[in-house]
Amino acid sequence: MHILEAVILLMTLVVFSNVVDHFVPAVPVSLIQVVLGLGAALIMRVTIPLETDWFLLLFIAPLLFNDGRRFPKQELWKLRGPILANAIVLVFLTTILGGLLFHLIIPTMPFSVSFALAAILSPTDPVAVQSISKRAKLPEGILHIVSGESLINDASGLIAFKYAIAATVTGVFSIKTAAIDFVYISIMGFVSGLVIMGLILMIENWLYRQGINDVIFSTVLQVTTPFVVYLVTEEFLHASGVIAVVAAGIIFHFYGTAPDRSQPELKLVSEKTWDIIIYTLNGIVFLILGIELPLATTNVIQNNKINTFAALGISFLAWLILLAIRVVWIYAYQAVSSIRSRKIKSIQTKQMPTFKAALLAGLSGVRGAVTMAGVLSIPMTIDNGSPFPSRSLALFVAAGVIIISLVVATVTLPLISEDKAPLLTRANSTDDPDEIDTGSADSDAEYISEDEARVYIMKLAVQRIEEERRPNNQKEAFDLILDYQFLIRRLELKLQDKKEMDSIIADELALRRVALRGERAAVQKLFDDQKISKQAFLIANAKLQRLENRMIRSVGRKVKLGHGTARNFIKLRNRVSLWLIRRKTNEDISDELALIQREQAKAAISALSDYFARDDIDNQRFDSQSVYHLIVHYRNQIELAKDHSKKQINDQAMNYQSLRIKALAAEREGVQVLLEQGNIDWSMAAHLRQYINYSETVLIMDYQNE
Repeated sequence: MHILEAVILLMTLVVFSNVVDHFVPAVPVSLIQVVLGLGAALIMRVTIPLETDWFLLLFIAPLLFNDGRRFPKQELWKLRGPILANAIVLVFLTTILGGLLFHLIIPTMPFSVSFALAAILSPTDPVAVQSISKRAKLPEGILHIVSGESLINDASGLIAFKYAIAATVTGVFSIKTAAIDFVYISIMGFVSGLVIMGLILMIENWLYRQGINDVIFSTVLQVTTPFVVYLVTEEFLHASGVIAVVAAGIIFHFYGTAPDRSQPELKLVSEKTWDIIIYTLNGIVFLILGIELPLATTNVIQNNKINTFAALGISFLAWLILLAIRVVWIYAYQAVSSIRSRKIKSIQTKQMPTFKAALLAGLSGVRGAVTMAGVLSIPMTIDNGSPFPSRSLALFVAAGVIIISLVVATVTLPLISEDKAPLLTRANSTDDPDEIDTGSADSDAEYISEDEARVYIMKLAVQRIEEERRPNNQKEAFDLILDYQFLIRRLELKLQDKKEMDSIIADELALRRVALRGERAAVQKLFDDQKISKQAFLIANAKLQRLENRMIRSVGRKVKLGHGTARNFIKLRNRVSLWLIRRKTNEDISDELALIQREQAKAAISALSDYFARDDIDNQRFDSQSVYHLIVHYRNQIELAKDHSKKQINDQAMNYQSLRIKALAAEREGVQVLLEQGNIDWSMAAHLRQYINYSETVLIMDYQNE
């Protein structure tokens, strides 16, 4: 397949996988993408030619730069101990011990390849780690472990992996040389990332002082930064590009978004641009994993020394080995931390280490995009031209460990956590970690959900609009209230259980039928009184019929209007009659249609009022939001039918803008009220305020475009 066609196909499958994830949220989108990639390989015969250099540059550089750029500032210094421990000791332990055990269970795999496989399997998906550890409510010491490793182990694991691959390709290995090279490429990579990022920030600041402060320019410069840092470090300094991009990301996180830039839109544009990039790259990595699975499987099947079932067993054993190493390490670290805390603080009630907590933290070690990106970069041949030893098996085992870790975490997460939210991985999470779990002092506090908070602040906005409604802004007020009511209605239906929701929908449809009968009667009366023409009468009836058909489809049943053939004939006759009438007359009937719209809406409101006034109707059973939404809809129709001049239209735009600003101000006040009353934490308040800020930004952009 041509490279351009492959890119289009992969991006289409990334989008489709997230659509599937919306309907099947219990399954991580990463697994869905693996399955789609497998289907593309088997059905469409898709193949992706991979080369080490461009694959690491294209996928690893932006992924790790984004990790460093988004690592929480408050935790970075606090986690310096766990970060260094996991970056050096745990990765080293996993590589050496895991490599030895891998060679024992796979004797045909050379030591260097076993070490490379263990090294590339040491990085964990940081989003999945946080997703599991937060929901499992692990002790603080273990949270430090799993948080610290989620950033640095990508870089250190890739360094160990790269050196093991080089040893396999060249056939040369020296402990002394390896140690010296490791120190050089690590330190030089770190320094290189700091220096290059510092130079880029200095250049950007200089350009800003010269008046080159375009937001798009700054965003493009930021996106190209990890590629520049990686290439310069790898090609000219021969150091670790992965450590360089992590260091660059951290420096940018601290100094690259200074508040004195007076460009708040830069944060908005750059963050969303990065979301799109990471969203696409992570999805493509897992799709490529699925595409590569048949190749690995075919080669393993053709290998006389091992069959597919044995390879599956090896994958499971490899996952168990990695799990055991993590559990023992985390248990030991927790024990040492507890002893140290008691010695320093003399607190005897300090929580002692438990095997269960260590096991849960071990299960949180889901392997993800970085592991797959690294293992797919294994070269096809070594220096003497021979095939790379055990490449297909290494790829198969790595893919198997990724899938097993995802499946096990998906199955165990609902069992170990009260929160039933699905497992998140890099592929379906783009939230800024700085917004996660900050400012919440009491983890046991009872907070309302985000949907409940949004309903509350939007109801305050509607109340403010009602207070500001005047005769000269009726239409704009009803337009805005209708928009808010639609959002409130959708959120409230999500908050209701299925039985309650079905009851509310049934009652709402009953009210709509009452209003529809009133509309039909009004149209018929206008026609009988000869206030409208036959053409306008037919148009109005056709519109009402379409509305009724949508109502029927919304409840999944059809109304019996006679035999199907007769019903279709009546529809065809009406359409032909309407077409003939339109052909015969050229007169403008817009005034008649406006009259119909006004009288229909008035009749619908009157019909609803009469219905609620009946003694046999229990008004308390109807949802207040449903009734309010319906009344506002018809009052809005009355305003829309009025004749408006060009000046009035301009005034309407200004009125709408003014009401929208006041509604957003009411939403902000609502967020503050919820925060002060203890209904939400600081993290939720920041998220809600961010949503309001985005809405205000869109409002300003619309005003500028007009």
